[in-house]
Amino acid sequence: MQVLFARHHVRVYRFVLRLIGDASTAEDLISEVFLDVWRQAGRFEGRSAVSTWLLAIARFKALSAMRKRSDEALDDETEQAVADTSDTPEEAIQKKDKGEILRECLKSLSAEHREIIDLVYYHEKSVEEVAEIVGIPENTVKTRMFYARKRLSELLKSAGVDRGWP
Repeated sequence: MQVLFARHHVRVYRFVLRLIGDASTAEDLISEVFLDVWRQAGRFEGRSAVSTWLLAIARFKALSAMRKRSDEALDDETEQAVADTSDTPEEAIQKKDKGEILRECLKSLSAEHREIIDLVYYHEKSVEEVAEIVGIPENTVKTRMFYARKRLSELLKSAGVDRGWP
């Protein structure tokens, strides 16, 4: 183990340091890497070079450490720099109202058109999948989608909703 550590410590440390960017964390991770190697030495099958095996373990540990670090709290300066993209209260109410109008308009569609819209937009099914589910040809699905969207557009326009969302 001493020979293994002596031969590969510097190479693995530099690799982890380039990934992590923090010397202290890199040292901790190197200790974990070689501890894992000690524990898992019997699992090494020799299908790759020892250095490749060590670097793979080190990479996994480094990526795990970076994920943990990204979950840590932001400092005040960084937090202030993040833009707030959430809706204002007025925009949220407008969207809620438009959502209610949209639901009412959907209820006004024929059952065939409502079913197609539901499968495509709410269940995110492809034309092929919808055709299989409903048991109709793909071209019929496309035709129904065309007329369903056209009718829905007319209903929304008559309800006073323009095409865009704020």
